[in-house]
Amino acid sequence: MADSALSRLTPLICAKAMPKTDDIINYARECLGTPYLHQGRLLGLGLDCAGVIAHVANRLGFEPLETPGYARTPSQGLLELAADSQDWLYRVSDMQPGDVLMMRFIGDPQHVGIYTGENIIHSYEGIGRVVEHRLDKKWTARIIRIYRFKDVV
Repeated sequence: MADSALSRLTPLICAKAMPKTDDIINYARECLGTPYLHQGRLLGLGLDCAGVIAHVANRLGFEPLETPGYARTPSQGLLELAADSQDWLYRVSDMQPGDVLMMRFIGDPQHVGIYTGENIIHSYEGIGRVVEHRLDKKWTARIIRIYRFKDVV
């Protein structure tokens, strides 16, 4: 009888906890204050907008596929291609906390950030570091795609 009870509990004990939306937001907040650095991937030393997403993905247990040598302002669909090639992201049409927002300033998409529900967390060259601020009308108008991390509850 004891062996039977143990065998029923073993999958519950060994199962990896599913990440939650709050985990995504908290992992993104770990990046706050990190200086902006184009192609940066080192928390506390330098991150660009994609580096924030890569940090969150790593903390969730995913392995981001990197696109080395990308320009400061990606063009010709490079950012969309990079996002679409990640097997841990998928496109959605509704915006929920924890989602990755893809934005453009002019032309092709060239920026990403994490949506918190009211704010956005992103590394922004114009400010020089990873910041969190309100997703106002100006920033909302820049959103062209929304992605969600897979297996998040």
